[in-house]
Amino acid sequence: MRHGILGGTFDPVHHGHLDVATAARRALALDEVELVPAGVPPHRGTPRAAIGHRLAMARLAVADVDGLTVSDLESEGTGPSYTSSTLDRLSKRGMDLGAVFLVTGADAFREIATWKDYPGLLERCHFVAVSRPGCPASSLPAALPDLAPRMRTAPGQIPARPGIFLVHADTAAVSSTEVRRRVAAGEPIDGLVPAAVARYIRNHGLYA
Repeated sequence: MRHGILGGTFDPVHHGHLDVATAARRALALDEVELVPAGVPPHRGTPRAAIGHRLAMARLAVADVDGLTVSDLESEGTGPSYTSSTLDRLSKRGMDLGAVFLVTGADAFREIATWKDYPGLLERCHFVAVSRPGCPASSLPAALPDLAPRMRTAPGQIPARPGIFLVHADTAAVSSTEVRRRVAAGEPIDGLVPAAVARYIRNHGLYA
């Protein structure tokens, strides 16, 4: 079984997140991709919405999307939700990390050298970097020349050693920051987030 993991703050989840997860799943024939909202994001400020709200919105977002699920894996601890800690938890649960594909936007992967336990982290599971507006996956070999020999365009043969797969796909040009700004300004967020998520935000008075 090929298991995808897409971590993030998801404050709130939006169509860009769903596009990244779906593109990775299709390109690498992943059995599923789990969205894993971070309890305490290590590279961002305190989320505006509590983890319970972010989990609820993520579950609403994937309810009708084939192959996408949500996990509360990173809500268990009180410290920063480092990717290496998430992999530790998965391993303790008996998951074979050799079958795990850590999905991320190409813009986030470009900063991989700042992640905790880099570069050893890249030896623990496969990584999948999906194009984002302004940062195509094809730009990563030049941006990260030391890692370029390990990069390959998806789909492709899965190597024995954990690989870095580049997925070229159109993903929605939306950010959680923009969604929050629009809500605070009383502007519509139609088309930026799933309708069920927009209703949840409105019903719970989030980001106003």
